Amino acid sequence: MDAREKILDAATELLARASAADVSTRAVCEAAGVGAPMLYRLFGDKAGLLAAVVDRGFEQYLASKRAARPSADPVADLKRGWDNHMRFALDHPNHYRLMYSPELATPPAAAKEAHALLHGVLERCAAAGLLTVPPEAATRVVMAANVGAALSMLTRPEQYPDIRFAARLRDSVIDSLTSPADTGEPHDTGRGGAVPAAAATLAARLRAEPPQRLTVVEAALLQQWLGTLADSGEPTA
Repeated sequence: MDAREKILDAATELLARASAADVSTRAVCEAAGVGAPMLYRLFGDKAGLLAAVVDRGFEQYLASKRAARPSADPVADLKRGWDNHMRFALDHPNHYRLMYSPELATPPAAAKEAHALLHGVLERCAAAGLLTVPPEAATRVVMAANVGAALSMLTRPEQYPDIRFAARLRDSVIDSLTSPADTGEPHDTGRGGAVPAAAATLAARLRAEPPQRLTVVEAALLQQWLGTLADSGEPTA
């Protein structure tokens, strides 16, 4: 085993046993049997080490999400993704809290990939005519709610002792962003009307199946127009 793997193994074990989502570089070096210069040469600084530990810890979780086969119901997939996210957070509390710690100036790669995978599911919802806001906006809302629910349960267990809280929040958030299966009638969402929802749907379908008769510039311009129409249903400050 090389020095990098020894350091990551030691940091992972110490993190799992720690009372808080943090470990000292001194303790990691002692556990790994390496000097501090080696740790800093390989990871740059403590933040770099912790980001690498998070990415390693999340690899199994992300691998399962990458391998998941989409079902015919993207909204059901969205709910399953939420539940899997909560399960991982509760099973690996220190890794999870560290992933979203403000002490990490650069977000771990795992956080970016989790965001991208969620966005992919919401693109499918939009293409199916089930999303009432643009996928980008929906991704931010769902991710913020999912992470907020998980961190609330981890950091304030006395206030959030019931796991059903997360399921209720999940349904409330997803219901606010989606509409029933497309019946061929325009969606009246009550939050901006049918046009923004239709624009978000068409934009997603065109991203999935780019029109052959349009040039790259024309396709980009069309996406820009559709994005403007989709955003017209979003509230402004």
